[in-house]
Amino acid sequence: MERRQFIRGLCGVAAWPLAAYAQPGGEPRRIAIEYRWAEGRSRRVSEIAAEFLRQDVDVIVTYGSAVPILKQATTTIPIVFAVAFDPVRDGLVQSLAHPGGNVTGMSIQQLDLVGKRLELLREVIPQLHRLAILADAGYAAPMLEADRVRSTAQALGLEAARLGIWGSQDITPALEALKGKADALYVVSDALIAANRTRILSLALNENLPTILSYDDYVEAGGLMSYGPNYADLFRRAADMVDKILHGTKPGDIPVGQPTKFDFAINVNTAAALGLAMPPKLLATADEVIK
Repeated sequence: MERRQFIRGLCGVAAWPLAAYAQPGGEPRRIAIEYRWAEGRSRRVSEIAAEFLRQDVDVIVTYGSAVPILKQATTTIPIVFAVAFDPVRDGLVQSLAHPGGNVTGMSIQQLDLVGKRLELLREVIPQLHRLAILADAGYAAPMLEADRVRSTAQALGLEAARLGIWGSQDITPALEALKGKADALYVVSDALIAANRTRILSLALNENLPTILSYDDYVEAGGLMSYGPNYADLFRRAADMVDKILHGTKPGDIPVGQPTKFDFAINVNTAAALGLAMPPKLLATADEVIK
């Protein structure tokens, strides 16, 4: 009798070809995939986690700030994170090589990329002196990155101010308060930021603030530059982990992966609107130039 596998996702999940999962007789296994969006709200993540436990799902696929809440909710259902900032430091796994427990996935070691993003920002804005940092104050990981940005910026001789937001209602006043007080904006990405990216980028442009971000889709939406892992590749590799789990491998026995592909994107239209001349050398090194 065919067994149905259920995969549930928080805040986004990749889809897998059904034929990839075959039973011993060679028949493809049916996969039911459902999606949930927590809108960057921790209470909503808890509600979704409780729902998944009631349904006794086979695998939960998620990313970012939802992972600790899910891990606290269940020690038996396998959890695969497609993106995590630093899973060892955050207590999600015992080690990258031997995760243990019911959790594994892909780590982006986000703090290691802070210096590179600031380096790119300084190449575009040689006169950079004052940096603002926007982050979700409701979660530890984004604020930890914001602290790393601030300390790294200060070590480079920059003034750096951290802006913590608790919800979408805080975004407009936070950015409008920056008028004339910052030369650029470092945006720490998470679910709350993603859900409000259009407003954030529009307000930053209105305040004449060049932005540096983690994802290239933020640049497509109007941000100036982004540098970070290739997230499509991370989700594909997370799908491979799900495949192994559905075939019987314990998540604690699957080593945590790290990115091997990185993307650098520039929006030259945004640069022109900000009155910035992008260095030709920088444009030549970009993986994506949006015009």
